[in-house]
Amino acid sequence: MFKKILIANRGEIALRIIRTCKEMGISTVAVYSTADADSLHVMFADEAVCIGPPPSNLSYLKISNIIAAAEITDADAIHPGYGFLSENAKFSKICGEHGIKFIGPSAEMISKMGDKATAKATMKAAGVPCVPGSEGIIKDFAECKKLAKEVGYPVMLKATAGGGGKGMRGVWKEEDLQNAWDSARQESAAAFDNNDMYMEKLIEEPRHIEIQVVGDSNGKACHLSERDCSVQRRHQKLTEETPSPFMTDSLRKEMGEAAVKAAEYIKYEGAGTIEFLVDKHRKFYFMEMNTRIQVEHPITEQVIDYDLIREQIMVASGVPISGKNYFPKLHSIECRINAEDPFNNFRPSPGKITTLHAPGGHGIRIDTHVYSGYIIPPNYDSMIAKLITTAQTREEAINKMKRALDEFVIEGVKTTIPFHRQLMEHPDYIEGNYTTKFMEDFEMKPMEEE
Repeated sequence: MFKKILIANRGEIALRIIRTCKEMGISTVAVYSTADADSLHVMFADEAVCIGPPPSNLSYLKISNIIAAAEITDADAIHPGYGFLSENAKFSKICGEHGIKFIGPSAEMISKMGDKATAKATMKAAGVPCVPGSEGIIKDFAECKKLAKEVGYPVMLKATAGGGGKGMRGVWKEEDLQNAWDSARQESAAAFDNNDMYMEKLIEEPRHIEIQVVGDSNGKACHLSERDCSVQRRHQKLTEETPSPFMTDSLRKEMGEAAVKAAEYIKYEGAGTIEFLVDKHRKFYFMEMNTRIQVEHPITEQVIDYDLIREQIMVASGVPISGKNYFPKLHSIECRINAEDPFNNFRPSPGKITTLHAPGGHGIRIDTHVYSGYIIPPNYDSMIAKLITTAQTREEAINKMKRALDEFVIEGVKTTIPFHRQLMEHPDYIEGNYTTKFMEDFEMKPMEEE
């Protein structure tokens, strides 16, 4: 087992990893930019190393600085969390070259599954259902136009190096294709320094349902059931739940088996998620694989009583998994609390938290790195907390969430708490009747009408 783990991340996920390490008797090293000097992950780690100024490219994305921090603290492993370098094949490879264990898949695995076009070809070979579309990167617009006719409108153009909704365009008719092609490539080039595109059939009334998998170094994998991540704004998830209200027992079994087949086919090591689109007829299609821990992993932990971070560390140290598949015994919902103004088009709201009161009680979990007096920097993702409720039924979990949101007080900055409170009252959400298009018609009611 590792003696010391450096956490190459910040905020709530860094603190989350530190907690499990401490429970396992493993020493921890936090890294931080100058903007994060007062973050809780820095305070609670055994050691902390400043790795640069606020911009991510000069700190959390600066591989040389992170490796140097690991070497001077004598860390024998690095946990990348999510985001930043967590799916960076080069970083995984460099860790290995310096004798440091990367807690996650190999560079080869990340390369194979991180590129969406390559991942789709791999999954087709594994026999996992895939969305009809291009076999790989589209070489030019002429091929794009020809493919769109073959696949049939509507189609979705996607950046092969994409993420967070960047470089994605839905196209319903041929006359809009050229403009979508040009703008998607331009956006992808600016965001990822890569303008390669691929195409898929646009799935109508889609649900975004992911299956959590864990694989070990022996090529054995298991699944930990599903999470429904369909409530999204601009392809960014806002809330997630498990089990999905859309699933049936037979669909859950079928999707779980497909996810395990996918993981074992590529001999996947570590925790990851197989992401599916599920249409209104409950047909499912492979979308992508995330080769890291997910933001929404706590809801899976809550419904099956399972520490995913601990499992990541165990697998990375060479311990085999049990091979048992898990199914939810309870119902859990996560609301992402962002420092954004939901009454002003979710505009980011960095600044100082003047008051913070966290909810408590049975079935309430909060993952956060903020506190009263903490200054939220403008340099990073706006998520400041995850509020998770767990209960025997979905109705009870929703009612518990409403109560918890009412108790959750954050002053000094705007947050998405009012949005989540209104979401929990929305008839379609209560009925479980939502798709990835749900937010297109959602309108915030003024405060006085709540």
